[in-house]
Amino acid sequence: MKLRKQVTVCGGAIFCVAVFSLYLMLDRVQHDPARRQSGGNFPRSQISVLQNRIEQLEQLLEENHQIISHIKDSVMELTDTGAVSPSGHLPFRSANGSWVLPFDGRPTFLAVKPQDCQFAAGSRGQADVQMLDVYSLLKFDNPDGGVWKQGFDITYEPEEWDNEPLQVFVVPHSHNDPGWIKTFDKYFTDQTQHILNNMVVKLAEDPRRKFIWSEISFFSKWWETADIHKQEAMRKLILGGQLEIVTGGWVMTDEANVHYFAMIDQLIEGHQWLERNLGITPRSGWAVDPFGHSATMPYLLKRANLTSMLIQRVHYSIKKHFASTRSLEFMWRQSWDTGSSTDIFCHMMPFYSYDVPHTCGPDPKICCQFDFKRLPGGRINCPWKVPPKTVVEANVAERAHLLLDQYRKKSKLYRSKVLLVPLGDDFRYDKALEWDQQYTNYQKLFDYMNSHPEMHVQAQFGTLSEYFNAVYKAHGAAQGSRPADYPVLSGDFFAYADREDHYWTGYFTSRPFYKSLDRVIESHLRGAEILYSLAVANARHAGMEGRYPVSDYALLVDARRSVGLFQHHDAITGTAKENVVIDYGTKYLVLFNPVEQERLCAVTVLVNTVRVRVLTEDGQTLPVQLSAQWSTASQMSAEATFMVRLPPLGLAVFHLYDSPDSPMTLRSDTLLRVSGRDVTARATDPLPVRSQQSDPQTFYISSQSLTLGFSGTTGLLESIKRKDDPQEVKVQMQFMVYGTRPSKDKSGAYLFLPDGKAKVFSVVVSQMFSCLLEGFDSVSLVYCNKHTVESLQMTNKELAMRMVTDIQSGDVFYTDLNGFQMQPRRHYLKLPLQANFYPMPSQAYIQDSHHRLTLHTAQSLGVTSLESGQLEVIMDRRLMQDDNRGLGQGLKDNKKTANRFRLLLERRSTGNKMMDSATNSFPSILSHMTNAFLNHEVLALPVLPKRRGIPPLQTFAPLKSILPCDFHLLNLRSIQSQQQDPHSPSPYTALILHRLVLDCGLEAQNLGFNCTTTQGQLNVSGLFKNLDLQLLQPMSLTLMHSSTPLANDSSISLDPMEISAFKLKLR
Repeated sequence: MKLRKQVTVCGGAIFCVAVFSLYLMLDRVQHDPARRQSGGNFPRSQISVLQNRIEQLEQLLEENHQIISHIKDSVMELTDTGAVSPSGHLPFRSANGSWVLPFDGRPTFLAVKPQDCQFAAGSRGQADVQMLDVYSLLKFDNPDGGVWKQGFDITYEPEEWDNEPLQVFVVPHSHNDPGWIKTFDKYFTDQTQHILNNMVVKLAEDPRRKFIWSEISFFSKWWETADIHKQEAMRKLILGGQLEIVTGGWVMTDEANVHYFAMIDQLIEGHQWLERNLGITPRSGWAVDPFGHSATMPYLLKRANLTSMLIQRVHYSIKKHFASTRSLEFMWRQSWDTGSSTDIFCHMMPFYSYDVPHTCGPDPKICCQFDFKRLPGGRINCPWKVPPKTVVEANVAERAHLLLDQYRKKSKLYRSKVLLVPLGDDFRYDKALEWDQQYTNYQKLFDYMNSHPEMHVQAQFGTLSEYFNAVYKAHGAAQGSRPADYPVLSGDFFAYADREDHYWTGYFTSRPFYKSLDRVIESHLRGAEILYSLAVANARHAGMEGRYPVSDYALLVDARRSVGLFQHHDAITGTAKENVVIDYGTKYLVLFNPVEQERLCAVTVLVNTVRVRVLTEDGQTLPVQLSAQWSTASQMSAEATFMVRLPPLGLAVFHLYDSPDSPMTLRSDTLLRVSGRDVTARATDPLPVRSQQSDPQTFYISSQSLTLGFSGTTGLLESIKRKDDPQEVKVQMQFMVYGTRPSKDKSGAYLFLPDGKAKVFSVVVSQMFSCLLEGFDSVSLVYCNKHTVESLQMTNKELAMRMVTDIQSGDVFYTDLNGFQMQPRRHYLKLPLQANFYPMPSQAYIQDSHHRLTLHTAQSLGVTSLESGQLEVIMDRRLMQDDNRGLGQGLKDNKKTANRFRLLLERRSTGNKMMDSATNSFPSILSHMTNAFLNHEVLALPVLPKRRGIPPLQTFAPLKSILPCDFHLLNLRSIQSQQQDPHSPSPYTALILHRLVLDCGLEAQNLGFNCTTTQGQLNVSGLFKNLDLQLLQPMSLTLMHSSTPLANDSSISLDPMEISAFKLKLR
C-alpha cells in the first residue's frame, strides 16, 4: 500500500513538472521582448496551431483535475502521519472525554495602567436631580387632578406678567413616522409629499409663518422628486428662518432598543445630507414620540454640537413631580461626568401627548377648541364635545382671553416667562385647507393679543430654536449654557407609562426576530464601512485609485439609509445569522474580524460531508472538529469547527477541502439523553451517537477553568464552579410564561399587562455542547448552550428566561443604555410588576461583594430582577389583540428566533468590596470584549477558486499597531463627496472612537489577546499599515463642525467614556 502511494506521488510529480515546464515556455514566449519585436514575422498558420495546442492543454488540465485531487489527498495522507498543529501539539481528549483543541499558544499579557482604572472607582459629579432618587421618592399614585387628570390645579395672579410680559412661541409641526400603519413609501405618496408641497406654498404667503421638520428620510425623498424651483423655494424658507430642521437625523430614533452605533450612524447620515444639499447645521433636538428617553441621546446631541433638546414621552407621575417643582427644564448631565462638559439644555413637555389638545395648557377640553382642523364639517372632532370656532371680529376677544388663560397656566410650570406651544400631530398639514385654518385663525388671535398691552403677552409663530434662544436671553445666559438656578439632572426616563398602570415595557421585546436581524445587519454595515475605507485608501496608496470600483459606494449609502430607517421608534420592533455552508469540492474561506483587537476564536461552518480538511494560508493543517448539527431532537447533520487567530479588523484566508481523515480530524461524541424509549437518533455516519435514558441526577461538563452543572431532567444550567474559586455559584436557568390580564386592557405590541406572576414553562434543551479551548480561560466562551423554545403556538403568552442564583444582589441590578453605558436599576414593590422591566440592548448584570453575573445579548430584549439573585429576560411575545395605542393589531407574526446570549461569571477582587456607586457602574475588560465578540461575530466569506490557479487571496492585517484595549473603533466611514454626485466617496474618512471605562475590580485571567492601555492616548499616524496620514482634523460627532487640524504625527487624547470623531485623509 505504501509503495503504491509512493509510485502515485512520483507519477504525479512528473506530470506536474511537465505541465509546469510547458507553462514556463509559453510564459517566456509571451513576455520575451525580443520575440515580441519579431512577432510580426511569425507565420499565422503556426499561431493557429499553437492556439489549438493551448486549448488542448486547457482541456487536458480540466480532465486531470480529479487526478490532481487524488494526488493531493495521497500527499496529505503521507505528510499527515506526523501532522501537528501550529503549536506543535496534537489534539487530545481530556479526562471527561472532551476534545481539547490546541492553538498557537502565544502568551498574552494584560497591561492596564492604574490611572486607567481610577475613573471607574472614583467619585462622580453631583446632580441636583438623580432619577433613581426620584423613583424612590414618588408614590406613583394616580389621584384625579381635575381638568389636568394626571396633574393638579394650576392657579396664578393676574398681575404676575405686568413687569415682564409672557412670550409665547407657537411652533407648528407635523410628526411623520417613516413606516408604522403604512409603509414608508405609502406614507410619502399619500401624505408626506403633500405636506412638504403645501409647506413651500403656504409658508411663503406670510413671512410670520414658521414650521419645524425632523425626519430627513422623508425630506430627502421629497427633495429628490422636487423640481429646481421647489428646491430653491424650500432652501429660501430654511435660510430665511421660516422652516427649521430639528435634530436632523435620518429618523426620530427609538431610544430603548437601538444600539449607539446605529443612533450615531443615522444622525450622521441625516446631517451629512443637510450639509451637502442645504448647507445648514441643526441646533435643537426634537423627540416627541420615542417611548421613553435614554441618557445616551443627550450625550450624542451634545457631541454633534446641538445646544438644546426637547422630550415628551415620560411617565406621567414624573411629569407631575417635575411640574410641581418647576423642573421641567433642566441641564441633562451624564451620570459619569465629573464636571459639566456633557450638559445640554432639555425641555420636557408637561402633558399627556404632543397633539394640540395637550399642548396649549392643562385643559384639553379648551385646547381642543384651538385645533382648527377640527372645525365643524371636518373629518375629526373634539372628544370633549365642544368644537373649535372660526375666529372672527365678534369672538376674537373672548377666544384670545380663553387661550391666554391656558398659556398662563402652562407657563406657571416653568421658570421663565417664555412659553413653548407646539401646534401639530401625526401627519398634519397634508391638506392646504389645514394650513389656512391653523395659520389664519392663530394670526388673528396673535394680532389681538399683541395689540392689547393690558394682556401682557407677546405671541407669535416660532421655531424651536427661537424659543430656546428667548429662554437663554431672558436669563442672560449664553446659548446652550445653564441659566441661573436651573437644575442639573442625571439618569434616564424608562419605563414610560402614559396612564394608569399601562407601562410601555412590552415593546422592549416585541418581534425579537427583527431586533436580532437589526444587530446582525449593523455589524455587517460597520464591517463593510471599515473594509471599504481601507480598500479605497490602499488603492490610492498603490496608485490604483482609478481601477477601484468606487461605484460600490452607492450600495454602502443605500445600506446606511436602510439601517437608519430601521432605527425609527416604530420600526425596530424586533434573524438568525445565516450559517455558511461548505457544500462541495475545494473552497477558500475568508474570515473577517470586525473587532479592533486580535481575536482567538472557534469558527464553525456547516458541511455536507465529514471528510473535511482545513489548511492555513501557508499550508499548515489545522485541527478540525466534526460535530453534530441537530435539526430536530433526533436528526442531525454535520458542522466543522476549527480554531483561528485573526488580525484586528483584518482578513485571513483558510483552505477547506474534501479529504480523508488525519490525526488533526476530531470527531465529537454525542450523548443523546432521551426521556422516551421510542426515541432514537439518526446520525450522520461516522459521527458516533450514544443514547441514554435521562434521569434527574445532575450531570457536569468541565473545562480547564470551569465546571458546569446541568439538570438531568431538563438539561438546563444549574451551577457554575470556577477552578480558582472554592465557592460553587448557583446559576439555575428556568423558563417562565406570563399570561395577559382578563380585563378590557390587555398586553399588546407596546404594553405589558400580565395577569400576575410568571408560571414555570417546561422546556427540554435539544442540544448542548462544551467548547474547550486549551489555555483560554474566558468563561463566556467555554459554555455554549443551544436550545429551541417552541412558543409560536401559544396564545396571549409571553415567554421569559430566568436565572436564579445565590448572588446577594438585593433589589439592585444593572442594565445598559444603547450598548453605550450602564444604568443602575432598582426593583420597587410599590410599582406593578411590568413597571420593573427595562430595555437591555446589550447586557444586564447582578452582583454582590464576591461575584458579578452578566448576561450578554445579541438582540435587544426586556429585562428585570424581581428577586435578589435573579435576572429575567422576556424572550418572545404572542398576543392576539391590539393594546389601543394606534397600531390596530396584535403580535401574531412570530418567527422562530435564535436568541443569542453569553453568560459571564466574574469574581470580584478583594480590593473591590467597597460600597457600590448608587449612580454608576462599568463592565470589566473581559465583559467589554465578550460583548464585542457576541455582537460582531467573525464574518465568513466562502470563495470559489478560479477555473485555473489559486485565487489571489492573502491575509490582510491593516493595523500597524494594536489599539489600546479601552478604545473601541466605532466606525471608519468614508465621507460622501460634496459634489453633485452623492454616491461617490470623497478623499476623506471619518474615524469615530469611543474610549471605554474598565472596572478593574473584576479578576481577569488569560484574555486570549494582548491588552494594554495608554491613558487615553493614540497615535493615529502609526495606526494603519502601508498608509500615509495626510490630514488629522477633530470634528463634531456628525462631521458638521471642524476644529483646527492637528499635526499628522500628533497623538489624540480621549477622556473616559468620550466619543470623538476625526476627519482623516489616508493615502
